[in-house]
Amino acid sequence: MSKLKLAWIQGKSQGSLVANKDYYLSKIKKLALTKPDIILLPELFLTDYFAIEEEASSLDLAIELNSPVINEFRELCKELKLNLTLPFYEKVSSAIRFNSMIVINEAGEVISHYRKMHIPDDPGFYEKYYFRSGDRGFQVAQLDKVKLGLLICWDQWFPEAARLTAMQGADLIFYPTAIGWDDKEDKSVYQEQLEAWKTSMRAHAIANNVFVIAVNRVGREGHLQFWGNSFCVNPFGKEIYSDDLDENCLELEIDLCQIEEARKIWPFFRDRRTDAYSGLEKSWL
Repeated sequence: MSKLKLAWIQGKSQGSLVANKDYYLSKIKKLALTKPDIILLPELFLTDYFAIEEEASSLDLAIELNSPVINEFRELCKELKLNLTLPFYEKVSSAIRFNSMIVINEAGEVISHYRKMHIPDDPGFYEKYYFRSGDRGFQVAQLDKVKLGLLICWDQWFPEAARLTAMQGADLIFYPTAIGWDDKEDKSVYQEQLEAWKTSMRAHAIANNVFVIAVNRVGREGHLQFWGNSFCVNPFGKEIYSDDLDENCLELEIDLCQIEEARKIWPFFRDRRTDAYSGLEKSWL
């Protein structure tokens, strides 16, 4: 079958790890009744977006891969026979933490483990204080019906990340996201920022002949207003599903046959000039 059924949860932080866990578990259980092939969750969904400021106490929010919280989601996937993307703040040691995502399959097994490669450091998004740059390379999770490429938020601005993920055979690239408008900025740029975000990922879909999905959070946290607008783009760059500014669970279906159709019409992989790309490894500045 070429049809893939997905669902995303565009959620709002409930203020604590326990409250967020219960909030998402409840929504996952409801969505599972319709038997989606995969359920997609937003970046750092278990917590508030703590990187809005540099605060040493927030380092304690990180959890280990074998933590009870992760195991609870694994048991749920096994019980409900569902595949789930699970972004989380990962603790490796007292000194090392990552912005991570795992994919859990229907057997409750972790089949892929990605650590965010590109880490921003901007007002309201002080992620370099909390996260080390990823050390596991670009990841593609092999599920029964699809090869799912894994990237996270700030990765979405880098065409190299999407290209290398697609080159590993990804049919769909998924970006869990935490992005919003800052009260400290002029409101006149808000729409431009939203359109730039979507345009960047539409370009990844076109250039790599793949589906792209971004799932964002919503709600106000400090001086940030997370703008939601989760969306799905087909391999021709057309936005085929989208959300708004509110909490929502959305179910969607995509036809993977469109990937082959796009690659026949636009054979970008055939025409690449890898002999001329050595300069990509050089620093610009």
